[in-house]
Amino acid sequence: MEKLTIQEEDAMLSVWQLGGGFVKDVLDNLKGEKPPYTTLASTIKNLEKKGYVKAVKHANAKRYEPLISEEEYKGKFMNGFVGDYFRNSYKEMVSFFVKEEKLSPKELEEIMDMIKNNKSS
Repeated sequence: MEKLTIQEEDAMLSVWQLGGGFVKDVLDNLKGEKPPYTTLASTIKNLEKKGYVKAVKHANAKRYEPLISEEEYKGKFMNGFVGDYFRNSYKEMVSFFVKEEKLSPKELEEIMDMIKNNKSS
């Protein structure tokens, strides 16, 4: 699967939140500055070509439904991100965020608790 552009990710997030919808539904659900309807329609067509959504005909309109879950997308591209930027080391990634002060000691402790709880279950 191809990586999505920022515009495609925004549209896809809206599709995931809605569980699918018509272009107008997706547009109404977008946060922040909204693109023109025709631009969003083209973006959604690209998502269809890339295999992220499928079009289901309803009378004269198409409703777009996700073909991949948000979790699947995040998992696939997070692995690529860590591989590309942190030599496949999640430890290096966490270390980077700590050094950049993007991750507090309290948040790091919460992450440690999540790891411990998952291992014990």
